Amino acid sequence: MTPPPDDLNEQLRTGQAPDELRPGAFRDEVLSLPGHGEGPADDPAGVPVPQAGPDAVPARRPKQRTLYWRRLKRRPAAMFGTVVFLFFFFLAVFGPLLAPYDYTDQNAALRLKPPAIDHPFGTDQFGRDILSRIIVGARGIFFLGGIGTLLAVLIGTPIGLASGYAGGWVDEVIMRLLDVLLSFPSLLLALVLLSVLGPSNVNLVLVVTILYIPMIARVVRSLVLDLKTKEFVEAARVRGERRSYILFREVLPNSLPPLLVEASMRFSYSIFLVASLGFLGLGVQPPSPDWGLQINEARSFLSLAPWTLLFPAGAIALLVIATSLMSDGLRQVMLPGVARN
Repeated sequence: MTPPPDDLNEQLRTGQAPDELRPGAFRDEVLSLPGHGEGPADDPAGVPVPQAGPDAVPARRPKQRTLYWRRLKRRPAAMFGTVVFLFFFFLAVFGPLLAPYDYTDQNAALRLKPPAIDHPFGTDQFGRDILSRIIVGARGIFFLGGIGTLLAVLIGTPIGLASGYAGGWVDEVIMRLLDVLLSFPSLLLALVLLSVLGPSNVNLVLVVTILYIPMIARVVRSLVLDLKTKEFVEAARVRGERRSYILFREVLPNSLPPLLVEASMRFSYSIFLVASLGFLGLGVQPPSPDWGLQINEARSFLSLAPWTLLFPAGAIALLVIATSLMSDGLRQVMLPGVARN
């Protein structure tokens, strides 16, 4: 190897050479290489993001709802489910104002009329507009299923919190009692309860609540069993905080994302349950425009007027599928441990 020129040797001895030629420069460079997790962050595509200079202002982290929205937009199925769900919710709120006809109006001259411009979904055996009945019937589905699911969450969450945090014989007794309810098929238990209580809107909400309390409580209990060993809970205990404070100020806020996902899943099941009970004649009674009740009334006219059954059944299927897609999207967006961001 050719030795460096004399003037360069002199610069090296006096320390005036360029930095890259100083003795030990390569060693300093190796020692200063970033370790694991210390270098510039990579974006999801694997391209290194250049680090900001020393005088650069650090970028603010986006708000949590902004992050959720960005993740949701990258999932077309979840976005489709959310849009369809919000559309049905809009119909449930403003349905009576949007319906082109009164859902109770009967016209014998228009019995079993096929879909046309004036009646896009056709008419039923009493000459009532099916589109108007589907639009107005969305309110009953959301009201009965939504209120029942909400009550199940409000009752099941404290039960799960107490059971998971207390442990021991308290947890054992509570879980065994809930297992008794879970041992019965949901539809069968609903039929038994409504046979005893009688069909009505209040009893239907009560049945949905009773059916889903055990499921919500078990999910919350599993979350508490995981969270109560975390450092922030241990720190609250060391500070001498009360048990109620630890449960409702430390554990519960960290359980809300998975609890919201579980509640959305239960709501999709409650929609199908309410419609099934209406079809069996134990749900909402005539002349309510309940979707399940419409399917029950249209069974005898399936060969003559299939649209009387297909459109209510399609509305139930579309809402259940949309709610399930939205629930799966919430799981992927809000639970980073389940799906990658």
